[in-house]
Amino acid sequence: MYLMCRKNVCAPLYVLSFPFALPRSLTEAQRFFYLNPNPKRIDNTADRLRYYRYKNSLLQRDVADYLGIDRGTYKSYEDNNRDYYPLDKLLKIADLFKVDITDLLDDYNRFLFEGQGNKTKALRKEMELTQSDFGKQLGVSAKTVRQWELEGVRMFKGTWETIFKGLQI
Repeated sequence: MYLMCRKNVCAPLYVLSFPFALPRSLTEAQRFFYLNPNPKRIDNTADRLRYYRYKNSLLQRDVADYLGIDRGTYKSYEDNNRDYYPLDKLLKIADLFKVDITDLLDDYNRFLFEGQGNKTKALRKEMELTQSDFGKQLGVSAKTVRQWELEGVRMFKGTWETIFKGLQI
């Protein structure tokens, strides 16, 4: 106990200490793991990237530095606003996380990774359609269909969903 004196009046001064109260909430990673205990049940690439980053105890900045990209660019990979992810970057991320690239890919990006051209051509031939007829059914030109099959251009996700969603390809 200490004494505090003011104008010849002394009063005891007590030093009180209280334990520091910690918040009783889960961290973002703990909450994410609670909601997503199995990465195979996650249906989008953004959340799969987040799952494996948390599992490896890495920050977005760590992954971005490894890839040689800006942190904001990597953050956009986890924002779930993207349809397409550059496969060269995903290969490096898979290497960093020590997983197979297919563990990171949603159905659409797996379609691109495994070769949109062969799958598109196989479906078109199974339907016994020319490139022109296939394009007419989809509202695109025969040239676009040819470019998809040659993998000269990437098929957009909305088109992929129209053609392939629900098919076991």
